[in-house]
Amino acid sequence: MGTYYVYASMANKALTKQIDLVNDTIKVALVTGSYVPNTDTRDEWNDASAFESNGSGYTAGGNVLSSKTLTYDATKNEWTWDAADTSWTNANLTFRYAVLYDDTATGKPLIAYVDFGTAQTVTNQNVTIRWEISEQDPDSGSFYFDSGILRVSL
Repeated sequence: MGTYYVYASMANKALTKQIDLVNDTIKVALVTGSYVPNTDTRDEWNDASAFESNGSGYTAGGNVLSSKTLTYDATKNEWTWDAADTSWTNANLTFRYAVLYDDTATGKPLIAYVDFGTAQTVTNQNVTIRWEISEQDPDSGSFYFDSGILRVSL
């Protein structure tokens, strides 16, 4: 499991309809530890693509997210963006980050990335990214997991 970060320009592009999180083709690509993420200055796929992982079982450009949804929970005043988990079968590669970007919009804007903390090397293994949000209950202090890539509370 990794830590999620959102690129600063994503909110502006989503709110001004340059990114459509449900209807556009959103991809997740694996990139190496040579990539230096910066949520303030990196904003397009070409900022990350030179560092994309390569190897068997992995397709350049990454996987298309399927079953994307954007839902609002009126009780919690929260929006949640989610998609089906994504995976690569029998992969042979090294990566540190999973970068989400909009493959439809002009410039292929970056949306978010997952930092796995260290380089992950796999040999003939399946790589699956489960889109889960970790939250801490303010009363009990315990953590729980819920589906979703991104959650915004109002």
